[in-house]
Amino acid sequence: MAKAKSKPVYTKFEMEFPIHASKSSLYSYLSTPGGLCMWFADNVNLHDEKFVFFWEGNSQEAEIQGKKENQFIRYRWLHEPDYTFFEFKISTDEITGDVALLVTDFAEDESAVENAKLLWESQIDDLHHVLGA
Repeated sequence: MAKAKSKPVYTKFEMEFPIHASKSSLYSYLSTPGGLCMWFADNVNLHDEKFVFFWEGNSQEAEIQGKKENQFIRYRWLHEPDYTFFEFKISTDEITGDVALLVTDFAEDESAVENAKLLWESQIDDLHHVLGA
């Protein structure tokens, strides 16, 4: 009897990055095809309420699961399980006024979390350059 292939158990993780930009400027880079293609992917198109992200000739589709202008946006990759997502949440420190970006994502398993975090650090570094921060 053949063994059934076990499905990966996705691991949720969160990261926080200080951002030197206004919330509205940052939000446009997180929520629009034009903004996302400046730091997140080689190109981004919007077709029938679905975002299509392109990297080096490959593409992936995502849908928006929720958003609130200048506060957060949550995407779900269409090829991943329904309970997974990646989310950008913008927070402002009440005392200092400093803006931070909280990224929530899922990795296929615990061992993939570290690589996923390194990828996000690289992506957010690109975002910092685009923002001039």
